[in-house]
Amino acid sequence: MVPEEGITIKQSPIFVRSYDLMAWLVPHTLAFPKSQRGVLARQVQVHLFGLHEALVDAGLSDDPMPHLRRADSSLTKLRTYLRLCHDLHLLSLAQYGYASQQLEQIGRLLGGWFKALDKRSAVPAG
Repeated sequence: MVPEEGITIKQSPIFVRSYDLMAWLVPHTLAFPKSQRGVLARQVQVHLFGLHEALVDAGLSDDPMPHLRRADSSLTKLRTYLRLCHDLHLLSLAQYGYASQQLEQIGRLLGGWFKALDKRSAVPAG
């Protein structure tokens, strides 16, 4: 979903969802055992914040595609790390399910943004 003129980043669903995921997930990673906070929790946080930052950069850019690719990469890595968190019993099944659902929604919105840009670039100028 490309932010249209007059719509702020705060109002666009993809930004709201990524922010909400950060607000929910960061406290959970801080509750990981000390042995995992410096390793797995850090990677989750790095890619969580990287995803949101890439989305914001895309929303503010005249050429959002490189930022969207970076967001997609962070999303893929985040999915893997969250699965590992569940497999290592750092997240319950319910927590993992919630996070996965949020990432799925963000992924759908991101895919829609990619498609909107593809359609825009396919339209001949003039």
